[in-house]
Amino acid sequence: MTMAKKRGRPTEALTLSEPEREALERYERGRTVSQALALRARIVLRAADGLQLKQIAAEVRVASRTAGKWRARFLRYRLDGLTDAPRPNVHRKLSDERVEEIIRSTLQSAPTGATHWSTRKMARVAGVSQSSVSRVWRAFQLKPHRRRTFTLSNDQFFVEKVRDIVGLYLNPPDHAVVLCLDEKSQVQALERTQPLLPLVFGQPERGTTTYRRHGITNLFAALDVATGKVIGECYARKRAIEFRRFLQRVDHEVPEEFYVELVVDNSSIHGAPEIRRWLRRHPRFRLHFTPTYSSWINLVERWFAKLTEEALRRASHRSTRELEAAIQSHMATTNAAPRPFVWTKTADQILASVARFCSRTLEQHS
Repeated sequence: MTMAKKRGRPTEALTLSEPEREALERYERGRTVSQALALRARIVLRAADGLQLKQIAAEVRVASRTAGKWRARFLRYRLDGLTDAPRPNVHRKLSDERVEEIIRSTLQSAPTGATHWSTRKMARVAGVSQSSVSRVWRAFQLKPHRRRTFTLSNDQFFVEKVRDIVGLYLNPPDHAVVLCLDEKSQVQALERTQPLLPLVFGQPERGTTTYRRHGITNLFAALDVATGKVIGECYARKRAIEFRRFLQRVDHEVPEEFYVELVVDNSSIHGAPEIRRWLRRHPRFRLHFTPTYSSWINLVERWFAKLTEEALRRASHRSTRELEAAIQSHMATTNAAPRPFVWTKTADQILASVARFCSRTLEQHS
């Protein structure tokens, strides 16, 4: 006796009229609508193209249950089903037209004499209360008072350089030492004008914001990617001659049987004529230049941040000699128990992330 194969409930076909598709594509671009509505429009459009729920969920990065929910809501209520259901006992005071006017003004204009809107400025222009503007902005996740920065490399060899340097981190060559080298320039020796008040119960350490300057120093440092050890030296100036002296120090520190793979940025001192002459006389040194505007790929920058946070930012130094002694002390502590920074992203993952950012940015501003 054979058992009949159990079948699930047949999926109702989803078809779109031309006006519905136009509206959904406008929502998907998401220039004047919430990201939640843009996501729901994306789900419905993919469903109309014949994709299964699992495929839709994987593409838009939601749970299959979420994709199924908005597909069913659209089948039942069409475009009206993509908006959030009204909350109980909440009476709206602003019409849809007034809300859209506030959103468009926020996204597409700026107040006179200012670079961005505040809730009070927008309330005066829109003729509504400040709390109403605040509620609209919260609902649509608009934050004109905040600004994040980004920098995209314009290096024509960006892909090749990323693959080269990440390859050194993840798969270093045999019989070679990989060093990330850079300069922390113009580190100031700052003396606080009043004594620091130490940490006590219920009070953090307190220090004055005023200070006296006592000169600067320039730290040249090379981080060993494999071990986490640091070779460092301070100089009064940052020139090619100091860089050459530091390379001689690295040459002395690294055993002769190893090649030296140096990751450096595009500073003019790294490609100066006397540096090129020095490198020709020392063929075991090979320089790998980071892409422009890509200091994040040089691991020694992470160690510089650690040095600043742990040894410099809250300190008080009465001379450059004291400052350099503090830097040397931190380096000695690092080298006594070194811990390498572990690079985890592959070159393909980095390049895919940059591509996604560029694609999202172009979609939002097209």
